[in-house]
Amino acid sequence: MRRTLARWARAEWGPLYAAVRGPLRRRGPAALPLTLAAVGLTAFLHYAQHQPWGDPLVRNLGAVRADDPLGPALLRTPLSLFVPAPDLPVWGALAQILLVFGIAELCLGRWRTLAIAYAATLAGTLYARLGITLGAHAPFGLPWTDAQVVDTGPSAAVVGLAVYVGWRYGAYATAGTVTLAMVAEVLLKENLAGKEHLAALTVVGLLCLLAAARDRHPDHPGRPRPHRNPPGWTGRGPGTPPVRT
Repeated sequence: MRRTLARWARAEWGPLYAAVRGPLRRRGPAALPLTLAAVGLTAFLHYAQHQPWGDPLVRNLGAVRADDPLGPALLRTPLSLFVPAPDLPVWGALAQILLVFGIAELCLGRWRTLAIAYAATLAGTLYARLGITLGAHAPFGLPWTDAQVVDTGPSAAVVGLAVYVGWRYGAYATAGTVTLAMVAEVLLKENLAGKEHLAALTVVGLLCLLAAARDRHPDHPGRPRPHRNPPGWTGRGPGTPPVRT
């Protein structure tokens, strides 16, 4: 049983582990500038929004509601990603960013990580407007009261990055588990955050399809899939741990 689990773990997470381990061994924390900056910014915004001088500043720059005018909401959306929800413990947001953003930055690079995180967050922000327009009785609608909910935090970005990295590096069971957990969240507790997570996953799914189509482009007939052949590693067959070359 243990050997079976070990083989499954190597097949599921081996390429991802190899992609993360290399840059960390070579550069240490210097390999994570985006992640460390995001953690620091989130911690600062959490502190600021609980101060008399900082609360109006954070709300004006990073608080998004579905009933806000679209222009200001779009301008606030990038910063809203790093504004932790005031009613949730901040350590949860910091841990999510450190773990998922860190893995994504090491595997995808900082700019692609930031782009996917923003796309997932923007998808949730735009969905909230659509859902409220549809109304509470529509299949994907939302009650009008959700228009006043302050919609901030990294959760949509974290979910999107986790699924994209899992798909890209062959951790399909992990990506599928995250997706199923988000579906279960909506089924058990139908709320704005849960449905925004599904909107984020929809956009990330489209990004995965685009990446797959690019990998199969006729101009690159022999191009290897990144999640199957991480640099510096070769596989010896299904379920066999990679070997450093």
